[in-house]
Amino acid sequence: MPSAVLVIDMLNTYEHEDAEQLMASVRRALPGIRRLAERARENGVTMVYVNDNHGDWSSGRSELTEQALRGPDPALVEPIAPPEGSVLLTKARHSAFYETQLEYLLREQGVDRVVLSGQVTEQCILYTALDAYVRGFDVVVPRDAVAGIREDLARAALEMMELNMHAELSTAAAVDLGAALSTEAYQPPRSTR
Repeated sequence: MPSAVLVIDMLNTYEHEDAEQLMASVRRALPGIRRLAERARENGVTMVYVNDNHGDWSSGRSELTEQALRGPDPALVEPIAPPEGSVLLTKARHSAFYETQLEYLLREQGVDRVVLSGQVTEQCILYTALDAYVRGFDVVVPRDAVAGIREDLARAALEMMELNMHAELSTAAAVDLGAALSTEAYQPPRSTR
């Protein structure tokens, strides 16, 4: 089944309430996120970075990356910063699907299944899982590749994803990534008009 790996909100400046708790969780999840991203790149699997634009509608990959690297812990950003040529979509709300081109891109790539990684498990990951599910995508969430603020809510969110959205809970190493075209080779369809 063609899959896509989504890396959600990893370009974070950590200048918000609960940042310390989130940063501690990101430190634990970062090896899993990196492992998943490396496997996706090595196997030519579609990989899409989706990140909050922090209210700056003119920001793109370089601006978001630079802002995050100036935050209190660049070591949480450097290992998973989107490389040049990768696909990065910006969002303004919690879900990676809400008012973004994500669904269009995934459909063009023939993707049936999304593997969610990043932060925050009980917020953006949960809402993205729900939006993926209602759009007919299968959802996979590697527990060791997502970070949360509150452990109790993160656990509850994972349970909700598994029970209500039929999400497959796994680990970054065990996820079957299937096969899909790399987004680096993605070419939009030509207009027939």
